[in-house]
Amino acid sequence: MKILTDANIGEIVKVGKNDAKDSLKERLLALGLTNGAKVEVLRKGPKNNLTVYRIRGAMIALRNEESRLIKIL
Repeated sequence: MKILTDANIGEIVKVGKNDAKDSLKERLLALGLTNGAKVEVLRKGPKNNLTVYRIRGAMIALRNEESRLIKIL
């Protein structure tokens, strides 16, 4: 299964699983990263450390450490 950081700019993917723990998992769920949610990759920041996603109509920036915890379909 691929992870969210593998998605390319302009690609729309579906969340398969959230592997984060504790408060980070709660934060990601609150941002809309739930199973089956559609996520569009908008742009990547300098050094590809930060990526901007559109999740349920909101633009959200996540670090690679956070994006690696999200499995996509």
